[in-house]
Amino acid sequence: MKVTNAEYMASAYLSSQFPSEMYPEISFIGRSNVGKSSLINTLINRKNLAYTSKQPGKTRTINFFLINKSLYFVDLPGYGFAKVSKTMQKDWEQLVNAYLSQRNTLKLSILIIDGRHGPKDADIDMFDYLLDFERPVLLVATKMDKVKANKRKQRITEMRSALELDQDDELITFSSATGEGKNELWQIIEDLL
Repeated sequence: MKVTNAEYMASAYLSSQFPSEMYPEISFIGRSNVGKSSLINTLINRKNLAYTSKQPGKTRTINFFLINKSLYFVDLPGYGFAKVSKTMQKDWEQLVNAYLSQRNTLKLSILIIDGRHGPKDADIDMFDYLLDFERPVLLVATKMDKVKANKRKQRITEMRSALELDQDDELITFSSATGEGKNELWQIIEDLL
């Protein structure tokens, strides 16, 4: 897809702040600092529409970005490393659950995993959680440019095994630095719209 327009639309701390369901939505979820914002920025050919940070846990709201005035990319708060209170973590969980369970326009949830390290227990739990909603889920392994060429096949096999993927289940390898996986990911998104 050629992105001609991408704009920040809203941040939601509460489900009542979600924008109206006018467009199909693609959600992006993963552990803190896994590269969600970088992936979004790469897909839309922008450097900083979605805020990136080296400090985990910067995305603390659900952020909606309107793409080509016809599609929302939805950046969900990261799980895992964020140094926040248990109360705030609980609030995030409730907000994400409300989003995933209530949005009729949600077409795909993209679960992002750090390709350098493979899925952690929290990633496996999130994958199972997303599958419970009976909506499409796509796995994307980011930061693959940082995995040595002679270790890539082994890393992909390990990820597929840890997530108990079938042969037909897709796992997209992605790099914001090189653009690897960008066209493949866009093709999957376009096919769902």
